[in-house]
Amino acid sequence: MGRKNYWFLVVIIFAVLSIFVCTNIPFQLGLDLRGGSQLTLEVQPTKEITKITTNEMEGVKAVLDKRVNGLGVSDSQLQTIGTNQLLLELPGEQDPSAAAKVLGETALLEFRIQKNGTETQLRDLQNKRNRVESFINLLEENNNSANLIKEINVNDEINKLFETYNIQSNQILDVEQFILLRNKLNKNIASLFEPTSLTGKYLINAGRRQDQNTNNWEVTLSFNSEGGEKFANITKSLAGTSKLLGIVIDGISYSEASVGKQFATAGITGGAATISGNFTADDARNLEVQLRGGALPLPIEIIQIRTIGPSLGTQNIRLSLFAALTGLLLVGIFMILIYKLAGVVAVLALSFYSLFTLSIYALLPVTLTLPGIAGFILSIGMAVDANVLIFERLKEELRSGNTLIRSIDASFKNALSSIIDGHLTTLISCITLFYLGTGFVKGFAATLGIGVLLSLFTALTCTKAILKFLMSYQVLRKISNFINPKQIISPTINVQQ
Repeated sequence: MGRKNYWFLVVIIFAVLSIFVCTNIPFQLGLDLRGGSQLTLEVQPTKEITKITTNEMEGVKAVLDKRVNGLGVSDSQLQTIGTNQLLLELPGEQDPSAAAKVLGETALLEFRIQKNGTETQLRDLQNKRNRVESFINLLEENNNSANLIKEINVNDEINKLFETYNIQSNQILDVEQFILLRNKLNKNIASLFEPTSLTGKYLINAGRRQDQNTNNWEVTLSFNSEGGEKFANITKSLAGTSKLLGIVIDGISYSEASVGKQFATAGITGGAATISGNFTADDARNLEVQLRGGALPLPIEIIQIRTIGPSLGTQNIRLSLFAALTGLLLVGIFMILIYKLAGVVAVLALSFYSLFTLSIYALLPVTLTLPGIAGFILSIGMAVDANVLIFERLKEELRSGNTLIRSIDASFKNALSSIIDGHLTTLISCITLFYLGTGFVKGFAATLGIGVLLSLFTALTCTKAILKFLMSYQVLRKISNFINPKQIISPTINVQQ
């Protein structure tokens, strides 16, 4: 087998490997193709920070990135819009309410000590909270039963409690309003505690576990050495006293606990604490994600939630594939009509190019979106352009009277500089768009850039390898397979008189 056939064999091996990759490694699809949720977040100023700068935005993004990773959403994208807004894409997430709850709360963790003289008030609020929690559990166990809600709503004690906290409405009270009442009670409880120097900034990790005795979920906390020392000192000062230690998050008390006399000497050491607040599995997970991600440096408000169903994503994929295949078919017909056998070679080279490109997308992986697919289709145009330059040079060489093999070699040599220049300028544009752009623009630049590089490879390697392989067959080695023989310029013979 000649050297030219070795190159063709390499191309075939690459094609087989590409087919294997494309069929065994799933593509990473973006929100518009996979379906999911899109949240628009607005960063809010505070009394301390009245102007939102780039540093504040980067701080908020860093915390949100950690929380999104904690939710386990793959291929999420978070990008800045304007000066104070963020756009978060959660592919595959069809219920954004849980994500919105986790992402939207500040999650400022504080350890507080009970104020003097608040014992009676605290006990009263705790009793009311326990009463409300019993109704919440009852309603959740019975799937918010209408009959049960009606029965609860005639309870004078509950009605007075709702009136006191200004939650009473004309509608029948349901579980959501009971949760709102519990939060208000917990805010009042938190106000009976004074802050300490121990906050969430000393937290290095958070987790969750299920209590073996009560089956309730708890959230575990781990502090760094400085935080562990502060926690030991606080618990030492409370050991054996009537004062309670409160764990407060965003101004809401989640847990109040006494410290036993046995910790009077050294306090609770080890740098660990537990929040036990009758959490469900989801509640514990959400709180774990928030605490592990850290507190937001600035509060955020979710101003828009947009959901794309999987059926719409499937439709986008179908339409994109139809557009791509239709474009390839029309380009193939054009190339065959204009360049004959060379056009067939171009079609084969473009097919290999498409396989190589898609396999690279799957291996990296590249998140495919509609703009990304547009970049891929545009790169096909670059690949076609390279083949056009080569085959036009081929036709020129054949018209000048060169042999077929010499014309093929000359065409690739003469077109090389033009092909490299065209691909290089496009690649520079892609790099600029990728580093300066955001979101969809980056996706477009990434797919186009990868396509441009592979287009250069297929034009200079695959096309030549296929063409040389076909020329090894005598039946195909005819000038008429490339141009009309009548277009060949006959050499002029000068006869001296």
